[in-house]
This record gives sequence, structure tokens and C-alpha cells, in this order.
Amino acid sequence: MFDDFRREAVRTAITINTVVGGSGSPVLLLHGYPQNLSMWAQVAPALAADHTVVCADLRGYGDSNKPVQDEDLANYSFRQMAQDQVDVMRTLGFERFHVVGHDRGARTAHRMALDHPKAVRSLALLDIAPTYDMFERVDAATAKAYWHWYFLQQPAPYPEEIIAADPDHFFEGCLTGWGAMELSDFGPEQLASYRRSWRDRDFIFASGADYRAAGEVDVRLDEADLHRKVDCPALVLWGERGIARLIDMEEVWSARLSQMRTATLPSGHFFVDQFPAETTRILSRFLASV
Repeated sequence: MFDDFRREAVRTAITINTVVGGSGSPVLLLHGYPQNLSMWAQVAPALAADHTVVCADLRGYGDSNKPVQDEDLANYSFRQMAQDQVDVMRTLGFERFHVVGHDRGARTAHRMALDHPKAVRSLALLDIAPTYDMFERVDAATAKAYWHWYFLQQPAPYPEEIIAADPDHFFEGCLTGWGAMELSDFGPEQLASYRRSWRDRDFIFASGADYRAAGEVDVRLDEADLHRKVDCPALVLWGERGIARLIDMEEVWSARLSQMRTATLPSGHFFVDQFPAETTRILSRFLASV
């Protein structure tokens, strides 16, 4: 994976693991839960034909540092994760860039566009509804589909010890359960990379801190910004068998984005893995237009 990319550990407030390749206008690709930057292995090389592509592990994930959660959880908020990645891009020489995020990476990207509007040239959000809406629109169907949001918010170390007893069973269940995918939909090298990461106890604790922060810090930050819209060009892309079954994606995002475009794929949540060529085409068209 990433044969023509260079691997670089970028020191910011913590060390963030990245791979960098290509040339042209910079694009930052951010992964989601329970994955790492390997999710972009089939997308990044194609985008690198026209762009300098940076794939980064979020704090707490992959090979990035995994600090112990602070008492107030702020060090695992999307605000802090966004700051990490802005600092990474500046360290690499990019003051302004496109950002594409999936799942937790998309939440980080949305917060980045709010907190650092001068840095974000365009925004692509893959298969998420806004964090505020995820908590405010909970009903029986949403709670059943996204049960892990509430399980992972329980005080440490209760969820962590349960997960650590058999991490493959837990995380593969996430991919095939609320992810609505089959394990065979994932590339073998990528799946091996995910397994290596999620078997690490520090990852298990850090990703729990991420979800705890979402339920405490991030939902308050989003509520405070309900009156604001992101002004840069924005693409919202979702799988038809994912969150769109429960939430009207055009409705919730039109209230947050002033220049919104939409696209869909016939898949569950992890369509970047299942349909990398189709995902790349949609992203390439969007990036070429902005």
C-alpha cells in the first residue's frame, strides 16, 4: 500500500502519522472509526495524479500518538483533532487545502472548516450527519443502529475491557453490523492494517475517549455554532444503506453548508473500501470543480 508515497511522522502537539504523495493542490484525507489511514490505499494514488495527497491517522488511531484522555475530554474533541491536522498541513508547507473526511474524520473536517475557515479550500463529508443531530434526533431506530455511540461513552475502563477481551470480534462486528458490509468487501491488506491497529489497547482506550468527547465537548461546540454555515464549497457523500436510512441528509446539511453538493453510492457505511473507484471518481470531479 502507498508504494509511491513517503511516510512521515509529523510532530505537532503530538506526533501524527502520515503518508504523502503526488503533486498539485493539497488534499488531506481523514479516516474514520475503527480504521486508520489505510482506508485510502485505493483512493489516494488515483487522486495523487492531480493533487498532493496527505493521508493522516487521527490522534488516538493508527500509528499516531494516543495520549491518555484528559479529565474534561477536550484532548479528544474534534476541535483538538482538527487543530492537529491543520498543524500537520502547515508543517508540510500547506496553509490552505482541500479536506476529505469519512466518519470521525468527517466530523474532524467539519469542525476544521468552522474553526479554521481560511485553511479549508473545500470540504467533503462522507457518510455522517452532524454530531448535534446525531444526539438530538435519537429514536428507537437510530439508537439500535448506532448503539456503539452510547456503549463507548460509558466510563473507562468498562467498554475498553470488554472490547480488549476479543477486539477482532468486536470491531469486525462493527464493520458488518452498523457498517452494513461483508468482511470480503474490505481489501485484505487494509483489513490486516485495521486489525493491527485495533488490537492495540492504547487504540481501544483512545477511541473510547473520542466517543466520550463527542457526547460531552463536541455536542456543546456544535450547539454553539448552530447559527453558522460553512462557506467553502462542500460535498456530502453517503451510502444509501447507511445513515441516510434514518436521517434526511440534504435537510440536516443544508442548514450547515452554504455551498452544498450531494452524491450517493449503493452501499453501507464503508463505501470507500467497497467502491474505491466510484468514490475516487466522485471526489475527483468535485475537487476539479473547486
